[in-house]
Amino acid sequence: MSNKAFQFKEFKIEQDRCAMKIGTDGVLLGAWTPLEHKPNSILDIGTGTGLIALMLAQRSPALLIDALEIDENAYEQAVENFENSDWSDRLFCYHAAFDEFVEEMQDEEKYELIVSNPPFYSEDFTSENTQRNQARFAEALPFSELLVGASKLLSKKGFFSCIIPHREEKNFLQLAQESGLFPQKITRVRGTRDSGIKRSLINLGFTEGKTLYEELILEISRHNYTEEYKKLVSPFYLKL
Repeated sequence: MSNKAFQFKEFKIEQDRCAMKIGTDGVLLGAWTPLEHKPNSILDIGTGTGLIALMLAQRSPALLIDALEIDENAYEQAVENFENSDWSDRLFCYHAAFDEFVEEMQDEEKYELIVSNPPFYSEDFTSENTQRNQARFAEALPFSELLVGASKLLSKKGFFSCIIPHREEKNFLQLAQESGLFPQKITRVRGTRDSGIKRSLINLGFTEGKTLYEELILEISRHNYTEEYKKLVSPFYLKL
């Protein structure tokens, strides 16, 4: 993966010190996350480069956008990316583990929106890059811990949005329900019309009711993107 800076329409991401580079998952989540409830406080769990927090700063006038990152190098890079953006007065990054953050913040005012592009490789395989392992493997932040913690930090009328592998959807929703969180909207993502579903974009809340299901197809053919995908991400990508 490239260490080169990534220029979006309204901000720039430096990523040379981050294990996880700019990828489609993060861009999808940042562009898709529902904002109809007009949140004034947002938390991005495992911010990495700061991409999703910056996308939400572009999309939302929220006065407080906090981000959390455990890896020191990624934390420092996210801080720099925040400071170099037009929204530096609204963005703040914490350098801490999620369980420590939950313990410290659960009795404070709750967030109206929480987002996360969580680590999700649960296979036994690990790479030799410890930083990348920590960023990408579920052992660093199991779904169960993520959902329990998010439920403690989320306001009663707030929402938690995330992107996960589609194969994990059923298990994830079961764990969410155990934390009192229920699916409000699920968008399942395919690379092409004929390919299998790869990702699930999920929006959770404390209200149990009817779930809105949608499907998003990214490409018609290689680098020939669907109108739905272009509409979703065109506010961010320079060339699309």
